[in-house]
Amino acid sequence: MTRYGPVAIVGAGISGLTAALCFARKGIASDIFEQTSALSETGAGLQLSPNATRVLTKLGLAPQLEQIWSEPSAICLVSGTSLRPIASVPSGAFARDRWKSPYGVLHRADLQRVLLAAVEAEPLCRLHLGARMDDASRGALARVMGKEPGLVVGADGVWSKVRNCVQGSGKARFSGNVAWRLTLDEASAPAMFDASNVTAFLSGGSHLVVYPLPRLRRFNVIAIVSGRDPNGTPGRTLPHGEARKQLLAAFSGWHPEIVDMLRKAPEPTVWPLYEVSDGAWHQGEETVLIGDAAHAMMPFAAQGAAMAIEDAFELAAFAAGREPLAAFADHRKRRIARVRSRGAFNRFAYHARGPVKLGRDLVLSMRRPESLAADFDWLYGYEPRD
Repeated sequence: MTRYGPVAIVGAGISGLTAALCFARKGIASDIFEQTSALSETGAGLQLSPNATRVLTKLGLAPQLEQIWSEPSAICLVSGTSLRPIASVPSGAFARDRWKSPYGVLHRADLQRVLLAAVEAEPLCRLHLGARMDDASRGALARVMGKEPGLVVGADGVWSKVRNCVQGSGKARFSGNVAWRLTLDEASAPAMFDASNVTAFLSGGSHLVVYPLPRLRRFNVIAIVSGRDPNGTPGRTLPHGEARKQLLAAFSGWHPEIVDMLRKAPEPTVWPLYEVSDGAWHQGEETVLIGDAAHAMMPFAAQGAAMAIEDAFELAAFAAGREPLAAFADHRKRRIARVRSRGAFNRFAYHARGPVKLGRDLVLSMRRPESLAADFDWLYGYEPRD
């Protein structure tokens, strides 16, 4: 038994459930505390790049996931004004061959359901639903567990309560961008939506990502634009018609087919995008943050869930090896910094205007798909500490 056991994990999202399974794989028991009374099917689509699926495969979850996800043939960049293809990165069988792990897309709730089933089947994991942790201190957790935890893991997202227990930790801040989310039935989706690919439509100041949700027979659509901070309310419902009005205003000047799709689509929800600034991830050897609680980032690299999954896997490896939390944090911070940098570059490139946009399109169009794929070797080919 590691000196960190028993482990208390606050939050039963992707990072918390994955962490429980990773600890169990090392023979470490954990109690998972979730404030909701049931894990509901909230959220939207999710991209699982090879660095994430590599971890999930090590946890024995690949067979279940392969039944419910789609493996896109390519990640395509397309002009949002002309619908002209700009560039593509091959995926599908290419991803399995080059990065030795698949690239899958699915609904977030489907991944959560697979993780939850695995946790419930694991004797070393105990899930406590309806356990609201306004006080995430060790003492409060000990009263529920019946014993004091050796390690508290904050996997409770961007508004983490556990982060309040870590001196010098980062702060949640509005990124200046909002995400508009909706789904469309395959039957009513426009012809430009390709069920075999992930497609990012790009234009000045905004972009729109589309990919299939195979179990639901729908397309996931997420539009990211500059916007105001709506007081930190996720999934906010605006007055009827107001959401569509704002969305159409943000995409004025885009190709008529995209504008028409947004005009006819179901009423979207708006999600303010928050990030967590750099700061401490741990308090001594007693408390540590992972996932969005530690480093919530913008979705421009589509790596939020993947980084949480990597965090969980490597934290269990460091704990089982009896290494200090500072070593874990230093190791992961280097990785996160590089991913953030890639996200910042994508943000600049995706939302480019004028001559920069023209230059971007020219440079990308001249590169072969296999050459573009090589740019992701460091990201998708990552071998986590085991």
